[in-house]
Amino acid sequence: MEVYLDNSATTRAYPEVGELVYKVMCRDYGNPSSMHRKGVEAEHYVKDAKETIAKSLKVNAKEIFFTSGGTESDNLALIGVARANKRRGNHLITSSIEHPAILNTMRHLEEEEGFRVTYLPVDAAGRIRLDALKEALCEDTILVSVMYVNNEVGTVQSIEEAVQMVKAYDPQIIFHSDAVQGYGKYRIYPKRMGIDLLSASGHKIHGPKGIGFLYIGEKVKITPIVYGGEQQKNIRSGTENVPGIAGLGLASEMIYKDLDMKVALMRELKAYFIEGLKKIDRTVIHGLTDEGSAPHIISAGIAGIRSEVLLHTLEEKGIYVSSGSACASNHPAISGVLKGIGAAQEYLDATLRFSMSEFTTKEEIDYTLETLYNCVPMLRKYTRR
Repeated sequence: MEVYLDNSATTRAYPEVGELVYKVMCRDYGNPSSMHRKGVEAEHYVKDAKETIAKSLKVNAKEIFFTSGGTESDNLALIGVARANKRRGNHLITSSIEHPAILNTMRHLEEEEGFRVTYLPVDAAGRIRLDALKEALCEDTILVSVMYVNNEVGTVQSIEEAVQMVKAYDPQIIFHSDAVQGYGKYRIYPKRMGIDLLSASGHKIHGPKGIGFLYIGEKVKITPIVYGGEQQKNIRSGTENVPGIAGLGLASEMIYKDLDMKVALMRELKAYFIEGLKKIDRTVIHGLTDEGSAPHIISAGIAGIRSEVLLHTLEEKGIYVSSGSACASNHPAISGVLKGIGAAQEYLDATLRFSMSEFTTKEEIDYTLETLYNCVPMLRKYTRR
């Protein structure tokens, strides 16, 4: 049996998405900037995708900008806003457990462009400390960026509370949320919630890799970080990735169809899986396990076995998981998220992330648990103490 439990790293594309991408690549292959019929056909795909995504967020289509994925969306949001608003202030705020696309961009702004950055601490469940956010706000603050769902432990942040706190202090402060792990699992309405910018990625929602979007509220002051032919209102130049954009639009439509049912099934499987994992001695589940956590992510610390060893043992049995996060690189390192939530030393290099999708089945969970029950005692027996 093959069991894929690494959906937070990437998902299998919907078959319909694959067919559409092929069609656009090989048949409707025009450049959307061309004035002839082929170009107009391509432009329709871009327009339709914008409208589909905008509808899912209840925003205007003109506020959706396509990028190469979540990382570029995050870079454009942070660098573009910081540079555009630096006359107003030089202070940025984020959390200490953000995705590297945020943390490394913030470090660049701090070290190379002279901005001051506050990294908010989190509690043992991975939730940002709102009191620390309130304390960090000052007259120089121009941007706050807090992720919607943590990619390693699945914690859902109190975004609405954070936004209200920030806007009450100063309505001009821009609020960005990296929603790469939240879009397609939650109904997110930026205008209603007060979110000014929102990042998402195609390959986390059964769409293509190499495509994502950034919602930019119409009142947000932002400068481009890519220059060229002035496509997408000169916010993100470069010939649009029409096959990817079309696939992303279709994936956005499909993932939100029957969303409540899909999420309920994932939550049911998650609860079942966690109960099974708890039967393994010296095992902890990092973060929350209730509605305060995402329906698809489980971070399990299994003491006494290095995560890399257990990952490859499961791989031999046809089970695919991540050690921490697969979004940084394939070189294992101690997770900053686990350190941030205060995980015990014995779990820092002994944690696996299991992440499900709407295609995950109970049979796959049973097979994974059975495999763990068999291999964990054996691996612990041969692990040096």
